[in-house]
Amino acid sequence: MTRNEILIEIKQYFDIDELVCNHTFKKWGENAWQFLDTDYLHCLLIIRRDILKKPMFCNNHSVGTYQRGMRCNMCPMVKGKTEVYLSSHILGKAGDFTIQGMTAEQARQSIKNNAGLLPCNIRVEGGVTWLHFDVLPQTGITQKVYEFKA
Repeated sequence: MTRNEILIEIKQYFDIDELVCNHTFKKWGENAWQFLDTDYLHCLLIIRRDILKKPMFCNNHSVGTYQRGMRCNMCPMVKGKTEVYLSSHILGKAGDFTIQGMTAEQARQSIKNNAGLLPCNIRVEGGVTWLHFDVLPQTGITQKVYEFKA
């Protein structure tokens, strides 16, 4: 799929303010899609539409979550860092999600069971109550779905 085709499809499931921090959305609005990695968006589409087939939630402003998707240098989780901090969230390659009617562990297992549908390798964070996935390439990791512990 081309980036444009991915964007058309993904917008059926997510609004941009769900996937980027409130600072980024306030400054860029709908143009903030430009900061999200194409592989990340493609994997998000496949995970939502073809693997989990359930509503997924990243940032949820009604409950006060604003930093579960792409984060900028103004976000409290980033702003307070005193050393170099590069993460998949800052690079527009990651999100933390809750899935309606499914635990994070069930979601991770479903993704692993359907790894062949993914267009590229992904990482999932294990041992947490949310689904973190990213498309940050890791040297030496060849698994389609690699589970890591932060």
